[in-house]
Amino acid sequence: MAERRPVADRLPAFPWDRLAPYKQKAAAHADGIVDLSVGTPVDPVPAVVRRALAEASDAPGYPPTWGTPKLRASIQGWLERRHGVHVTEGAVLPTVGSKELVAWLPTLLGLGEGDRVVHPELAYPTYDVGARIAGATPVASDGLAALGPASVGLVWVNSPSNPTGRVLGVPHLRKVVQWARERGAIVASDECYLDLGWGDTEPVSILHPDVCGDSHENLLAVHSLSKRSNLAGYRAAFVAGDPALVQELLEVRKHAGMIVPAPVQAAMGAALDDDAHADEQKERYRSRRTRLREAFEGAGWSVEHSEAGLYLWARHPDHDAWGAVAHLAERGVLVAPGDFYGIAGAGHVRVAFTANDERVRAAAERLG
Repeated sequence: MAERRPVADRLPAFPWDRLAPYKQKAAAHADGIVDLSVGTPVDPVPAVVRRALAEASDAPGYPPTWGTPKLRASIQGWLERRHGVHVTEGAVLPTVGSKELVAWLPTLLGLGEGDRVVHPELAYPTYDVGARIAGATPVASDGLAALGPASVGLVWVNSPSNPTGRVLGVPHLRKVVQWARERGAIVASDECYLDLGWGDTEPVSILHPDVCGDSHENLLAVHSLSKRSNLAGYRAAFVAGDPALVQELLEVRKHAGMIVPAPVQAAMGAALDDDAHADEQKERYRSRRTRLREAFEGAGWSVEHSEAGLYLWARHPDHDAWGAVAHLAERGVLVAPGDFYGIAGAGHVRVAFTANDERVRAAAERLG
């Protein structure tokens, strides 16, 4: 029997554990902590979603892995209505949150030893973790041309970016699609913040015809309702794109029992069909973003990118990432160091504007 490799040899240490002493320091502030480190929703779940969940709660049987016809239609309708993307009937699949899909996608696609999974140099850590779980090789690179002749199985793109809020324009995304198609690689686009554009450049899906033409071949787009509809606690997300790839994912997920609960499927459909609550939530975030950005820049920080999403990508004039984390913790404010997302982030911090209005006001006052 082969010797079992412990998890510490297979996966990196969970980065958030390193933030614990700074959280303790911030919590000691006389007026309490302002936690801007994790982008978790704090506002109520919309009433229309809660009603749908309750009405579907008598669900004794197994739900369909591929989603109810109602949910699939809601996903298709939302993609077309909000983002100009048309997908066919068999090309959408609900998932148990988006992190689950990101972590398991290389495995579900059959990638493993000898395969390379490319992700941005500044990136959500789960892209790297997912490659390692599959036994594939993660490669952090923003320049596909520099990867050389070796094969690439999967390329992750993330626009708007977590952590930087950077938006990739149509020409950039088109080049990625063309590069991948010439090599037979799959492109997975993490579009969890696609609804949250703040500047002149509106985020565009990898599945939009301006990017990929009239074919979704070898393309997957990952979407989440966590931020749009405050459904992080529901674990509500979906993947859409190439019908053949979606069917492949469905077959493996049926074997593995990776199924979104029936009441959550009903809640997802209600959330996707209702744009009003999403627009209201976006305006809440817009207000918090404006207040925090003005406070940070007024205190001498620089804010880079941050055109979309739920974060400010900020740099202190006198501190590296961890020095800036300590500086803010002394003022009762907790943020995430940029190197959680790659060594290129060592000079920045990520500031979430998902705290409630009162806590955002408190943070702004402490910076002032």
